[in-house]
Amino acid sequence: MTKKKTINTGGIPLEKFNKLSIQVNLNGLSFCILDTLSNKIIKADRLLFDKTQNPIELENNLEALMKKHELDKASFSEVIVVHSNGLFSFVPKSLFDEKELANYLKLNAKLLANDHIAHDTLHNHDMINVYVPFVNINNYIFGLFGEFEYKHNATVLVEALLNNSGTQKSPVCYVHVDNKQMDITVISKKKLLLHNSFEYTTKEDFMYYLLFTMEQLNLDTESIKLKLFGFVEEDDAIYRLCYDYVKDVSIFVPAIASYPMAELHQDTIDFTIINAL
Repeated sequence: MTKKKTINTGGIPLEKFNKLSIQVNLNGLSFCILDTLSNKIIKADRLLFDKTQNPIELENNLEALMKKHELDKASFSEVIVVHSNGLFSFVPKSLFDEKELANYLKLNAKLLANDHIAHDTLHNHDMINVYVPFVNINNYIFGLFGEFEYKHNATVLVEALLNNSGTQKSPVCYVHVDNKQMDITVISKKKLLLHNSFEYTTKEDFMYYLLFTMEQLNLDTESIKLKLFGFVEEDDAIYRLCYDYVKDVSIFVPAIASYPMAELHQDTIDFTIINAL
């Protein structure tokens, strides 16, 4: 049996200093591993599905991904799971009552009697995100690694954008583009005006949801700053269509300089899984 290599860690195996971040979505899976000693992303992968999965299929695909990279045999200092779905609602902290979780969601989502409802606190922004996590995924991860942290994709996305929104006084519309999913976040004066998530099939669907959202908030397409990010580029059909309708469109490049090597994995690292670390 070979002895694990150690470097000034008091004999603790190096893998014990690795953090694992996983994002689960019915349209795809992704993960990345951060070496906390070197502060480098050392491994990442992303799996997209041709059709929307059900929670059982999602768990089976996650298990296969874990086995493919032998993560099911690894140890981590911390494991974080990010749940990405449309079953969420933001609630002002002043109005939040933990006994009313289902009531915050029932107008926006179809709930089942046995749905487990969780909530995240956005500590610096006086908001609570109430949501339905994939319970079977949580149970699977707990079986592999024991105690772990989980949160919703919207929590990570909104918190990261608010923390880095600067002093922009006029509204900015951020759209995170992923496989069949678009997350729209509108921020003005470091305050959240709206965050919503839509599943789309065509570029026309994408444009409909975007323009509808802008109309509801009375945002002028001639003056609003539209920043697209995620898996989108300037020569994409979605970008070109946005440019036809919105005057100020650009690709937003979130800062990931704090994680060397991340740029080498940009085809597999999602904005939310790296910001969940």
